[in-house]
Amino acid sequence: MRLCLSSVCANEPVNNKVLITVVIVNYNAGELLVRCIEAVLALRLPLEVLVSDNGSVDDSIELLMSCVGQDPRLRVLRQGKNIGFSAGNNRALEHMSADSEFVLFLNPDCILEPTTLQGVLKVLVEHPDGGMAGCVIRNPDGSEQIASRRRIPNPWSALFGVLRLDKLLAGIPGIEGHSEIDKPLPTTAVRVEAISGSFMLVRRQALNDVGLLDTRYFLHCEDLDWFVRFAQAGWSLYFVPDVWVTHYKGACSQRRPFFVEWHKHRGMARFFLRFQASSFSVFMRMLVLLGIWLHFFATSVGILLRRMPSWPRRRLGKA
Repeated sequence: MRLCLSSVCANEPVNNKVLITVVIVNYNAGELLVRCIEAVLALRLPLEVLVSDNGSVDDSIELLMSCVGQDPRLRVLRQGKNIGFSAGNNRALEHMSADSEFVLFLNPDCILEPTTLQGVLKVLVEHPDGGMAGCVIRNPDGSEQIASRRRIPNPWSALFGVLRLDKLLAGIPGIEGHSEIDKPLPTTAVRVEAISGSFMLVRRQALNDVGLLDTRYFLHCEDLDWFVRFAQAGWSLYFVPDVWVTHYKGACSQRRPFFVEWHKHRGMARFFLRFQASSFSVFMRMLVLLGIWLHFFATSVGILLRRMPSWPRRRLGKA
C-alpha cells in the first residue's frame, strides 16, 4: 500500500490490506445511517466499515443491508441491546483488521464530504506526534457546531457558558467558555485540546498506547476523557480547518431526551471527579457536583415544558 504525503492517496487494497477501519455505533439512526455509510464506501481508500448496532428498534439495519449489505467491506455487529457508546465502539474494535493503521470513529448521523477523510488522514501522516485529528463539524445549515473545536471544559468555563458571560464579557482574560468557534478558522491544521467526538480519526499506535474508551461513561464525556488521556500520554490532537462533515446532531437521541441528559450529566460528574476535583477543596467539589445536577434538573424541566401541549403552557403563563 502506498501513501503520498503531498496529497494523501491510496491505491486499491494490496493483498486485502486495510488502511482505515471506520467504526460506527448505531442506535436508531434510520436513513441517516445508510447515507453515512454510502458516503464512506464511496471513498477511494482501502477501508473497512464496522457497524456496532446497540439494539436498534427501528429499521436502520434492515434498510442498510438492503442498500449496501452486499459490500464486502461492511460488517454489522449486533449487540442485542444498548450497551452504551463507549462499549459499542470497543466491541467493534475487537473485529478490526490487523493491518489497519488508523481508526475513524464516526457518528451515524454524520455525512462525509468526498475529500474529508483524506484531508484529515494527510495531517496525521505528516505529523507523527498526532494521535488523533478532527475536522470542522457543520450543522445542516452550514454553521459550525459548538463542539467542532474547543478547550477541555472546567467548572469555570462551564459556569461562564451557562451564564453567557463568555459572550457578554468576551475578550476579558479568564472569562471564556470552552468553545472556540467564535474565533476565525485557522488557515492550517493546529493542535487543540478537544475536537468533536462525532468524527475522530485515531492513529492505531496511539490507541494501543492510550487504551480503549472508558465504558463507565455510557453516553457523553467519554470523548473528553479520551482527549485528556491522549494528552497525558504525550499524543497531540489536531484540528483540520479546510475539510468538514455535516452532523445531524441528536438524530439518534431525540426519542429519549431525559435518558440522554441523565447520562450526559452523569458523565460530567465522572469527568470532573476523575481529572479536576483534586484541584478544589471538598466544599468546592460539592458545589460543582450540586451545580451539575441542578443544571440537569433545569434542563429536564425545559424538556418537559417543550413537550407539553400548548394550552397548559398558555394557562401557566397567565397564572
